[in-house]
Order: sequence, then structure tokens, then C-alpha cells
Amino acid sequence: MQTLTQLILTGLQIGALYVIFSLGLTLIFGVMKIVNFAHGQFFTLTALLIAVLYPFFAGQGYSHVMAFSLVIAIGILASLVLGYLLYQFGFRFFQRDLAGSFILSVGFVLLIEGLLLHYFGGAVRAVPHFVEGSITVLNVNVTYQRLVLIFVSLVFTALLYWVLGHTRTGKAMRAVSIDHEAAMIQGIPYKKIALTGFLIATFLGALAGAVMAPLAMVSPTVGADYLVKGFIAVILGGLGSVPGAIVGSLFIGFIESFGGFYFDPSFANIAIFVLVMIALLVRPNGLMGNG
Repeated sequence: MQTLTQLILTGLQIGALYVIFSLGLTLIFGVMKIVNFAHGQFFTLTALLIAVLYPFFAGQGYSHVMAFSLVIAIGILASLVLGYLLYQFGFRFFQRDLAGSFILSVGFVLLIEGLLLHYFGGAVRAVPHFVEGSITVLNVNVTYQRLVLIFVSLVFTALLYWVLGHTRTGKAMRAVSIDHEAAMIQGIPYKKIALTGFLIATFLGALAGAVMAPLAMVSPTVGADYLVKGFIAVILGGLGSVPGAIVGSLFIGFIESFGGFYFDPSFANIAIFVLVMIALLVRPNGLMGNG
């Protein structure tokens, strides 16, 4: 029973991170109908800046909480600036163009990854936990840092649902995702809504990097693995479906947890791909896709 509880909690922790990351991917697709492989670079940039700047601020005499707060804010702000630049100088010219956005985003990935490797080097960096200590849940030891990850995922998932369902901007994004031409006829400023959706998605990708940084080793290529799993979650759940992204992310989290324990991590990865292919054969539009 203890082992089962541990695996469930681990699956929730892994899935919670994928939820934050994949929500950004599905939001971009829903609003702009594009594929953004550069989404992982927001994740990577934020995590790298936290890993590099935290020791600097801590060495300047800032408290642990103040240093972490500053570097998280700087990391997310830098990713938002990067996202704005990628949109203005690239993606806004390829809206609702799957092939063009795919090629463009791959080019951005190569460019940004090269710049990150040049300026940050290829070294792997560790980040201390934001919150130290642990708690026992059903006879299973869980670190506070991992509980913070789950809490952040729950809060921002709920916040996104509230924005999409109860604000003018959120309702406009939903209208655009259904039929952008009809939305424009009704007076919705499509370009403004597209930029807003892109920046919200950028924020979510950066936030995922911020909460991941204390839990894994950080490198200039760390976002690649999460990007692949994030896309699998989005495709499995249904492109453009927020509930689908959540279900797909949790599915991958539990497969990694149980498969990695009973077999090995490589088997878990194979199992993810096989199960996703089977699911898509039954539901080509994803588990919660509406076609």
C-alpha cells in the first residue's frame, strides 16, 4: 500500500509539471492554430536564469526567499520578453499556418538553443530547494518542494479556467478558437487576442521552468524532453482542449511513475508512445478533442 501511495504521489508530481507546460501549448494552438516547438525555450531560459542568478543574489547578502523571488521574477520576465519578440518578428506572420509555424519554430529552437549554449555553456547546474523539509502523507515522505509544484499547478490551472470562463479576454480567446473570422465580425480584435494568448502561454512555459528548476538538473537543452512529453500530452488529450491537456499530462505522469518503478524509464517512454498510438487509433482527435 505504501508503494502504491508513493507511485500515485510521484505520478501526480510529474503530471502537475506537464500540466503547466502543456496548457501553454494547447492555448497557443487553440487561439492561433499554430505549432510552437520553441515553447520549450521559455522553460529553459527561465530555469537557466534561476540557476545562474540565484548564487549571485545569495552571495550579495539577499535572504533565501528574496533571492529566489527576484530570480523567478527575472526569469519569467525575460521569457515574456523573448515570447513577445518571437511573436512580433515571427509567429504573427504565420497564424493559422501549421506548416509555416512548424518550420519557423524549429528555426527558433536551433537559434535560441545555440545562443543559450554560447552564453551559458553546456554545464549542468543544480538549484537549491525553494522550500526545505518534507512531510509524511499516508506513510510516504514527500518534500515540501514537490507539494509546492502540485499547489502551483492547481492554482494556475484554476486561474486559467477562470480567465477563460469569466473574463472578456478569456471569452474572446474561446470565440477565436472556435471561429476567428466570425469572432472578428463580432468586433473581437483578433491580433490583440492572439498576442495575449501567446504571452499567457509563454508565461505558463516559463512558470513550468521555474517550479522545475529546484527539482532537476538544469542545462541549455533541458526543455527538449519536456517539450516532447508536453506535445504528447496535448495530442493525446486533443489539440486545443484545456481539459484534454490536463488529462494527457496526468496520463503521462502516471505512466512514467508506474512504468519507471516496475520496469525502467526507457520502458516507460516506449509505453507512452505505444499507448498514445493506440489511443489515437481509437480517438484520432484525442481523448477530449472535438474535431
